[in-house]
Amino acid sequence: MLENNIAAIATPAGKGGVAIIRISGKDPLKIAEQMFKPVGKTEVSAFEPYRMYPGQIDGGSFTDYGLCVYFKAPASYTGEDIVEFQCHGGENIARGILRQTFRLGAKPAGKGEFTKRAFLNGKLSLASAEGVADMINGESDAEVKAGFLLYSEKLTNKVRDLQAELKTLLAGIDVSVDYPEEDIEEQHIAELVVALKNILIKTESISSGYAVGKKIKNGVTVAICGKPNTGKSSLLNKLLGYDKAIVSNVAGTTRDAVEGVLEIDGRKFNLYDTAGVRESGDMIENIGIERAEAIIRSADVAVFVADYSAGLDEEDGKVLAMLKDKPLIKVFNKIDLTEDETPTDADVMTSAVTGAGVQKLKRLLYEKSFGERGEDAAFLIEQRHFDALVRAQESLKKAIAACDMGQPLDLIGIDVKEAWDALGEITGETATEAIIEEIFAKFCVGK
Repeated sequence: MLENNIAAIATPAGKGGVAIIRISGKDPLKIAEQMFKPVGKTEVSAFEPYRMYPGQIDGGSFTDYGLCVYFKAPASYTGEDIVEFQCHGGENIARGILRQTFRLGAKPAGKGEFTKRAFLNGKLSLASAEGVADMINGESDAEVKAGFLLYSEKLTNKVRDLQAELKTLLAGIDVSVDYPEEDIEEQHIAELVVALKNILIKTESISSGYAVGKKIKNGVTVAICGKPNTGKSSLLNKLLGYDKAIVSNVAGTTRDAVEGVLEIDGRKFNLYDTAGVRESGDMIENIGIERAEAIIRSADVAVFVADYSAGLDEEDGKVLAMLKDKPLIKVFNKIDLTEDETPTDADVMTSAVTGAGVQKLKRLLYEKSFGERGEDAAFLIEQRHFDALVRAQESLKKAIAACDMGQPLDLIGIDVKEAWDALGEITGETATEAIIEEIFAKFCVGK
């Protein structure tokens, strides 16, 4: 437990019904005793933990009527004693009460300092703390759910199980090295290889979820592409449900990528209406085409849009050639302009005017991006965790290769220990101070 008390406003800036001022540390009750006058004669020091008490809160130059609650260590968020004031949600009220806590000895909390103290006091792992940040910053239902899975220690528990297996192997290696006269090195080497391969498979299974987790955290990048005047902008507007892109009958109207965010079944899709790809003598349009090609290269999914009423031509073929290595949805648009029902190889037929086929297009976007993978598999959403797992896998592969080459067990043990250390960066057991500071710098003050 850290010696000093820290305080911050835990609710967002601005006017609201209620504001919360949080104090955590060794003795926040001493501050509360000087600031809070409960209804009746009960002293703050006699408060029962986890119960709300009404009363007057001293804001220095004013008094507010609100609530006070005491959370007793270690059964609190930070693992320390915590006092929270709930006051009326005026900005000046909350700031005045916070200033009064500073006058009485509390220090201003830094970014994420409450959660950092929870980590330092063993209340949650480093990965769990990152889950808190992901929940707060989540821009889609799926990101909030994935953050909660991380916060609830789903990844941490799996990683700790792997670390426990590696620790057992390291203990066996140490015995073999310390007592060579027992001649158990050769006897156990085959069992060691089997165990290492099993752990490697488990780490690869976890890291395979990052492909989904990355899309959940960052959103799926969707490039809506095709030659000019196929209705790409109109289709974007229809998908979003509002007019985002300028629509006209003039080919080449879209000179730069127009971006919009769409949520499908709780998951975020970043849609880019790109400039029509064609040969052009217009310098500005060519810049837009170059940017469109860059977006297409980086996209997770490409939506190729063709004009069904006009049919495919050579320019359409050139665009499709650019997309041959991308997950692709072929859309024939403008079906409202013709009564022709000639069969096509399109994935979906649409009309940006009537909305026909738009719901099917949304379903295809989801399936192309996520397939059938379940929600519970998507708890690996941080690049840092993925990188640590990859390093652990590399060390395990080195250890297995060393066993196959007949290397001494003490050298094999070095590789096994490196795998354990890499996994420890996820839980926080081996994370450096620089990593810890970087993580909590992403938090807001008050959390």
